[in-house]
Amino acid sequence: KSVVLNIKGRWGERELDMDMDTAGLSIRDEPTETTRPFPASGPLVFQGQCQWLFRTMGPYRYIVKILQCRALDANSVVQKSLAGGSMLRDGLAGRTVKLVLTEAKEEQPYFGRSWLETPKGWKPCIETKETFRCQNPPTFTDFKMPDGRDCTVYPNCTE
Repeated sequence: KSVVLNIKGRWGERELDMDMDTAGLSIRDEPTETTRPFPASGPLVFQGQCQWLFRTMGPYRYIVKILQCRALDANSVVQKSLAGGSMLRDGLAGRTVKLVLTEAKEEQPYFGRSWLETPKGWKPCIETKETFRCQNPPTFTDFKMPDGRDCTVYPNCTE
């Protein structure tokens, strides 16, 4: 009925500097809105993109990264659904199915409303308790890189 793929990524030197996401292929007996038909010839290809999202964690605000893998549509636009997709069982025999994953060139903040992009990089700001967005005007805070450096902007560390 399905195949689940565990995608592991390493973002740093330490043993725990890694994260994992999943992708999946579903085999259906009846078509749905998202079921992909097999092409007349060649493999059925599902496209996906994995991206590193960064955030701070803990009382010392260390940077950590989260791996997020999502499906791409026919125009290579990232979707909300996990990488992979569904196909019909009756077209599967003797056919090839591929899942092609690419890595996004840019990292993004995990909590996008808590970081502001500047020409030097991303700066974490203090949030309002009501909206969990940056204060207006923004008040910035520092954080630590995994190697222990105190920083004010990610990924460059200093401005």
